[in-house]
Amino acid sequence: MTDNKWLSTHTFHYSQFSDLARLVQIKQEKGLTISLCLPTLNEEKTIAKEIVILKSELMSRYPLLDEIVVIDSGSSDNTVKVARSFDAVVYPADEILPAYPAYRGKGENLWKALYVTRGDILVYLDADIKNIHHRFAYGLLGPLLTVPGIRFAKAFYDRPIAIGKSKVRQTGGGRVTELVIRPMLSLFFPELTQIVQPLSGEYAGFRDIFERIPFPIGYGVETSMLLDICETWGLDVIAQVDLERRVHRNQDTKALGRMSFVVLKTFLDRLERLGLVEFRKQLYNQMLQYQLVQDRIVPDVFEIQGLERPPMIEIAEYREKRGIT
Repeated sequence: MTDNKWLSTHTFHYSQFSDLARLVQIKQEKGLTISLCLPTLNEEKTIAKEIVILKSELMSRYPLLDEIVVIDSGSSDNTVKVARSFDAVVYPADEILPAYPAYRGKGENLWKALYVTRGDILVYLDADIKNIHHRFAYGLLGPLLTVPGIRFAKAFYDRPIAIGKSKVRQTGGGRVTELVIRPMLSLFFPELTQIVQPLSGEYAGFRDIFERIPFPIGYGVETSMLLDICETWGLDVIAQVDLERRVHRNQDTKALGRMSFVVLKTFLDRLERLGLVEFRKQLYNQMLQYQLVQDRIVPDVFEIQGLERPPMIEIAEYREKRGIT
């Protein structure tokens, strides 16, 4: 059983880093550049507000961010048009590293962001945050800039569940975390249960961390990222920051089941890779769900590709672009 020592020394509140002028000064003294990446897929309702607030507060008012980059997975709505209208740099994911097969997924976007961004530090924020505030970025940057030894910072927050158009239930959210990933961490990596929301989609870290870990192309990226960073550098390079509250669109139970399947498959693959378990047969990549259609029970097959991008540092084009020999 873990002694929770890390929890008391590596957990912060965003208000501890609210002196933005000081953060900018530290950044400049250290000669660092910072990139913000927004991975998108049909986020026309929220992307404009995110760009406007983050640019005005953290580029114009306080030059903490050096660039905001949108990596789009092929949105069918006006996400790309809206983002460009607010002067964000937008890259269709399929056009980055075109010599390689293109895939769809959040992890794919995050991986490709490493190639097109220039920052020494990268901040990844989901693009569906309805209550966006610049604390989502500076809160994560605070530990990286001010706390020696911290190389990766992960968010946690209260996640209210929206009920209908106007009602919000203050407790709830993080259901995949509590029903899937926390029990698995408790069984195999109890020290990691100190991380309040291991699947949160907001995090920041130094480039030399991100470029040296593989990226599953889909929802499993947060799971693999956490396990790989801990395995390679240890828990002490990680901080977690309380951002207080995050409001976003909520998934239905069926969608959460699919997400859980991806997260669990990623976790089990990592266990096998680390030599902690040995499976006597190959795990399947299909999940079978059912739905009622005109009084008939119809199977609905969900299949994951199980693909994973290698560490970006191994990609020749990246090494050439970054001048890595």
